[in-house]
Amino acid sequence: MGMISTAQFKRGIYVIFHEEPHMVVDITFVSPGKGSAFYRTKLKNLFSGRVIEYTYKSGEKVEEVLVETHEADYSYFDGSAYVFIEPRTFEQYMVPTDVIGEDKIYLKESRPYRIKFYDDKPVGVVLPKSITCVVMEAENSVKGDTATNAMKLAVVDTGAKVQVPLFVKVGDEISISTENGSYLSRK
Repeated sequence: MGMISTAQFKRGIYVIFHEEPHMVVDITFVSPGKGSAFYRTKLKNLFSGRVIEYTYKSGEKVEEVLVETHEADYSYFDGSAYVFIEPRTFEQYMVPTDVIGEDKIYLKESRPYRIKFYDDKPVGVVLPKSITCVVMEAENSVKGDTATNAMKLAVVDTGAKVQVPLFVKVGDEISISTENGSYLSRK
């Protein structure tokens, strides 16, 4: 574990805060007209899952936490944890529901994900930038309803609800962003 400057902060890095490991969830650099610059952060505790806000002075040094990463394919949800299987060794990783949280709508079977571990405990899952899903439900569009970039609500096979263009219909494969849940393209 080494020391890093606040200038090296970015989303997804792990640091020690009040003697416990935290993940940087969000960071904003603020440079007021008067006074010194600072970084406003949101930190998620790896043990409790609690998110707190904290302000660091610009240039302040913080201890970085080294987190191990394993790549594994998502297999299934057993009712209390998400099961990932390492394709070469067939080792199973049980990731608790509170670690996945709302990102469960971006999990697709047999798709590879990177799982983060701290002290041999899963603490996070890195999602791909986008996933391909099949539209299971979509509202009917009305002919002539295209005055502007008109959108309608669709539900995909993972359970995610996405605003899609009017031409998308049930059975279409679409690509959606895992960062903000928006429609990217039709396949």
